[in-house]
Amino acid sequence: MRLATAALFLSSTALFIGCTDSSSQIHPDQMAATSKKPTNVGSVVITGGVETDPQDRGRPVVLIGNALGVTPKVFRDAFSGVTPAKSGPPSPSHARANKKILMDALGKHGVTNNRLDEVSNYYRYRPQDGEIWTFVPATAKATIQNDKVVGIEIIESGSGYTTPPNISIVGYEDTRVIAEIQFSTNLQKNGRVVSLTLK
Repeated sequence: MRLATAALFLSSTALFIGCTDSSSQIHPDQMAATSKKPTNVGSVVITGGVETDPQDRGRPVVLIGNALGVTPKVFRDAFSGVTPAKSGPPSPSHARANKKILMDALGKHGVTNNRLDEVSNYYRYRPQDGEIWTFVPATAKATIQNDKVVGIEIIESGSGYTTPPNISIVGYEDTRVIAEIQFSTNLQKNGRVVSLTLK
């Protein structure tokens, strides 16, 4: 699955960056609707967790920055010099100029051209098709004893979360569960859920 409101396409030969207004950003509840929610009592429902900073216009900067081994601010500052293509792919010269701006800023932090291409391609998405960036939903299982939730276990950590998702348990909506996510340079583990704690 892939996400809406901005496009960041980087390849070894060209750079395409397009942005739309952030007001069109997909709400986390819409993202959750892409998969069937469990309805059995005791089932764990995980929603949201794909919010982005308004200043990033829908780009998952927290994921991109951490995957590159830099802070989101470093990537955000580097990207601020880029001039997005407003409609369609940019000209070759425009693409090269944008790529140079990024590499001049990120190269100081040890980011190579190949790594920038790899990360950008991994998080490539098409906003016009309502896509979401590369994202694997987390799953979990609750343990219930004497009609009370006594534990919760992560089954699949998922990846691609930008913020901690919301956790609820069918039939036990008053039970509060706090999720913690972790970022990594490992693309398959970047933005994964690492803990679920009953409160």
